[in-house]
Amino acid sequence: MAIARGKYKPRRGEPKVWFTSMESVAKVLSDKNRALLDLIARTHPGSIGELAALSGRAKSNLSRTLKTMERYGLVRLRQGERGKLVPSVRYRHVVLDVPIG
Repeated sequence: MAIARGKYKPRRGEPKVWFTSMESVAKVLSDKNRALLDLIARTHPGSIGELAALSGRAKSNLSRTLKTMERYGLVRLRQGERGKLVPSVRYRHVVLDVPIG
């Protein structure tokens, strides 16, 4: 949680993203959302509107999804031209370290 709040920066080799539950992982890294991350990485859309057109998803839905992914550090949203939010993917691979017990 300290990472999410910006109070702790992971050292080299430490996890960069933390989830509070398996349900959170399943929602954020669903097949649909991983396909979205791949689309962003391949096409480098100039705005959320452009991403909506490329993905066929509603802009309002994308905005919510991307802001959630940004909170987990998976996506970066920066101000582009005329205040448009420009999404980019921060990682090309995600490795999960999940305890069984």
